[in-house]
Amino acid sequence: MTDNYRFIHTMLRVRNLEKSVAFYTGPMGMKELRRRDVPGGKYTLVFVGYGEGNAGGQAEIELTYNYGQDDGYEVGTGFGHLAIGMPDVYGTCEKLRAAGAKLTREPGPVQHGSTIIAFVEDPDGYKIELVQR
Repeated sequence: MTDNYRFIHTMLRVRNLEKSVAFYTGPMGMKELRRRDVPGGKYTLVFVGYGEGNAGGQAEIELTYNYGQDDGYEVGTGFGHLAIGMPDVYGTCEKLRAAGAKLTREPGPVQHGSTIIAFVEDPDGYKIELVQR
């Protein structure tokens, strides 16, 4: 029944759309795939991702800016993190650090294992796990 299902996107509410887009398309290396401003609904959506996003079989991140929410949102206690696989976690962390990103766990092997991971926060405090693959 679920053979034709696929993961499409994760939505994150952001307080400063351009700052968040710059983070994901800058040091995180994603592309802005599409943008939709909806003045009647008082929100703007920006989809970012790797490669061609959904068109290339990849999941995307939907950054949602609700007009007038510049004070931000509570990240919440139920949300854990996004995870992104990459070939060089150490090099990516250097780029993120140089761009002023907040690393919350330096790159290195997981406890009791050998997989290299690191954690970074986006401008709104959402955690992103970087996993070396």
